[in-house]
Amino acid sequence: MTHPPKSVCVYCGSRSGSMPVYTDHARAFGTALAREGWRLVYGAGDVGLMGEVARAAQAAGGDTFGVIPTHLMSMEVGKTDLTRFVVTETMHERKKVMLMNADAVVLIPGGAGSLDELFEALTWRQLGLHAKPIVVLNTEGFWDPLLQLVSHVVDTGFAAPSLLGFLQPAATPDEAMDLLRTALA
Repeated sequence: MTHPPKSVCVYCGSRSGSMPVYTDHARAFGTALAREGWRLVYGAGDVGLMGEVARAAQAAGGDTFGVIPTHLMSMEVGKTDLTRFVVTETMHERKKVMLMNADAVVLIPGGAGSLDELFEALTWRQLGLHAKPIVVLNTEGFWDPLLQLVSHVVDTGFAAPSLLGFLQPAATPDEAMDLLRTALA
């Protein structure tokens, strides 16, 4: 019996950030997903790290599934040449479609939108609505403050210690892929 290929939802910036390593890691991760035979699920933008991860996955022959709300089609330059392209009415629908079509989540450097996506997925995991692994690609320590904040939330009694185990940090795209291979085996 063969299993369908895995799908990985990637949350990342619609900007490229201030360090070239962010772009390098986004490209490397998109390429690694495709080489593993896994589908990229992401926000369907063709700008910033979103565009980088998608173009890298496509260049490596990967399957791509993009989800974008109508109001962001021009701002995020909706990437319509994906394997599958879905347009939603709202941001909430976008997040739901992305998460429900993935077996795991990976957070790459990004801004408020990436944090919004992560915290919804993390909250749903905490509430038992899914059990998908969440990997944090902590490029050059970018997400250290986030990981410290989550520890602080637990340390001060606002969440159970189990919350810490829901976020699996990785320093490199290769480490992220290793964590995913283990979690999705």
